[in-house]
Formats: sequence, structure tokens, C-alpha cells
Amino acid sequence: MDAGALGRPLSLPESHRTVAIPTGPGGFWRKMAAFAGPGYLVAVGYMDPGNWATDLAGGSAFGYTLLSVILLSNMMAMLLQSLAVKLGIVTGRDLAQTCRDYYSRPVRIGLWLLCEIAIIACDLAEVIGTAIALLLLFGLPLVWGVCLTTLDVLLILLLQQFGFRKLEAFIVVMLIIIAGCFAVELTLSKPDLMAIAGGLVPSVRIITNPMMLYIAIGILGATVMPHNLYLHSAVVQTRRFVRTHEGKREAIRFATLDSTIALSFALIINAAILILAASTFHVAGRTDVAEIENAYILLAPMLGVGAASTLFAVALLASGQNSTITATLAGQIVMEGFLDIRLPSWLRRLITRSLAIVPAVIVASLYGMSGTARLLVLSQVVLSLQLPFAVVPLVQFTSDRTRMGCFVNPLWLKIVAWAVSACIIALNLKLLTTLT
Repeated sequence: MDAGALGRPLSLPESHRTVAIPTGPGGFWRKMAAFAGPGYLVAVGYMDPGNWATDLAGGSAFGYTLLSVILLSNMMAMLLQSLAVKLGIVTGRDLAQTCRDYYSRPVRIGLWLLCEIAIIACDLAEVIGTAIALLLLFGLPLVWGVCLTTLDVLLILLLQQFGFRKLEAFIVVMLIIIAGCFAVELTLSKPDLMAIAGGLVPSVRIITNPMMLYIAIGILGATVMPHNLYLHSAVVQTRRFVRTHEGKREAIRFATLDSTIALSFALIINAAILILAASTFHVAGRTDVAEIENAYILLAPMLGVGAASTLFAVALLASGQNSTITATLAGQIVMEGFLDIRLPSWLRRLITRSLAIVPAVIVASLYGMSGTARLLVLSQVVLSLQLPFAVVPLVQFTSDRTRMGCFVNPLWLKIVAWAVSACIIALNLKLLTTLT
């Protein structure tokens, strides 16, 4: 039964079950098209400016070695996002609402605060990334660019007025721009295909080298974002599928397929950033290129094409704008789900963006571009440290037969999901011991 019929608050009430799903035989592609969208909303969080910082740093410093981390992180993401899809479709509740239903008040308040920290860290990356893109493209001072990102609120409000499908369409257009820019960049950089294949094989050095581990954890945090689990469990409920046993099973199948395709696309983009850094900077001995501005300056002369730097900055701007939208929706879902507090979307967005702007302005004013680059990587490490507090409840809930019924995780999936959770926790503990 629908959550609204039970008198419960709906997840994203203004968009809940607003997208119709075609019925009848022979409609596979029509249904696939109808379910397509939420996966791409989630996928943009896997290629935001925070990813750029960690991938550039990893590629320039260590060549293709950390490609294996991107691959494994993305595989973890596919698994966890499929669990978020299943939770939202089967229960009609998003992850935040389920936490509020299940946990005591002190626990859910703690989880809410941790999730808010993660969203602010994500928003911080978007603020800095957008500001850097504005500086590179238009020469706008970094501090002014940071302040200008508050206007993103208006962009989101405008898009929401046209309906959820239009919002998804905007996301897909931005993704196409990013992909097109990197396709040209990789063609110009001529990467070593054998070295790419070697980089996809995990290396022990990733664990034993403290600096490599730090960047690897940053890649993990930038890829498997905790707020995306909350977001995905909510946005799949925008589809008006038949809420019968078979209807739910079909919805899970199509929504998981949408998510897997979208995250495969995100994997290609993330890998492209690291490969570009490895094939352009690392092979030339420039292992110090960890800042987006330096990459922008060096790309044109090192590739011999003036447009290379411009394409890089355009893709960065598109990435920042895309991620802004998903962080806005995630912030709304988390606050409404955990606390049952309804705020106007513009006010909720302004609060989150203001909390991200303050540290960004301070660092940009005091330390300039190098400071913001370090802040970008740090924000992704913070995201990774918050990840277990979203992953463990998700695996717990989807493994609970009383909650999921016949859709409960089978034994093999429970083992794999808990193993992924343990791996994330172990890597974070290893990082903390390395930093202390």
C-alpha cells in the first residue's frame, strides 16, 4: 500500500508518482524509457568536481594505478544503489524515513547530523568546482565565483517548475556535454591502452603507500556518496508503477537497469579524468598536478591544442551545475525524512549552500587556488568517512524479511553487501590510523 494511503508523509511529495509507466505487452523499450532518469540523477554525484580533484591528483601522481580503485568503487556503488532502489520501491519509504521509523530519537538525530555533514562536504566541492570553472572561463575572481554560486538556487527552482522529467532531461544534456569534452581530450592525449589495462588490476601499493591510500579513500568517498543512497531511494518513487507484487518486481528490474547503465557512464567519465591526467601529466614527469587550475593551464600546451583547456573548463562547469541539483534534492529528502520538517525548497537550498560557502570563501581568500584544491580532496575524504553510517542501515533494512517480505536480500547478496560494508569501514579505519 502507498505510504500516502497510510497517512505517512510522502518522499518528494511534489513529484511523488508523477511519471506514468506505460502498460501492455511488448512495451519493454517504452517502459525502459519511462524508468530512465533517476539513475542519471544519482550518477552525476559520481562525477562531480570532488571526483575531478581526486582523479587528477591520483592520475598525475601515480599514473594509471588507481584506476582499479575507481572500478571497484563503482562496482560497490552499483550494488548499494540497487539496494536503495529496492528499499524505496518495496516499502514506499526512502532511507531517511526508514531510519526515522526504525531507530530511537538519539540515533536518528545522530544519523541526520552525519548525513548533513556529508551533504555540506558535497556542496563544498560543487561550490569550489563551479567557482574554479568561472575563473578559468571568464576570469571571475575565485571569491566572487564562490559567492555567485548562491544563484544556483534560482536555477533549481526554475527547473522544478517544469516537472521532474524536465529536470532529468537537463541532467542528461549536461552529462552529454561532459562526455563529449572528455572524448575529445582523450583522443588528443593518446593514452597507453596496455597501461590502462594494468591499472584496472588492484595493487598492494594502494594500501601500503599512505599518500596513495589517502587519494584512494578520496576516490571512494567521491564515488560512493552517502547522500546518493538517500536520494535514490526517494527518486525511484516518482514513477507511477502498479504497486502489486509483480508491479514492484518489474519496477525493481527496470530501475536497477537504469541505475547500472547510468553508473557505467559515470565510471567511464571518472576513468577518463584519471586517464587524461596519467597520459598527459604523469608520463611527462609532472606528478605534482593536483589542482584543477594547473591542469587547465597545462593541457593546451602539453596536448598542442588550444581548445583542450577550454573543453576541460566547460566540462567542469557542467559537472558543478549537475551536482548542485542532486545535492539540493538529497538535502530536502534527508531533512524531511529524518525530522519530518518541511521547508520551502529555496530556503533549504540556501541554508545548505551558505554552510558550504563560508569555508570556501575563507580558504579562497587566505590560500587561493592551492587551498581550495586541498579542500576539494579533503571534502571527499569526509564523504568517505560518513559512508558507513548510510551503508549499514541500508544493508540492514533490505536484509530484514519483516520489512521487505519476499524481496528481502538473498543469502549471497547479504554476504556480498556486508562484505562491501566491512571493506568501506576497514579502509576508513586504515586511513584514520595513517593520519593520526
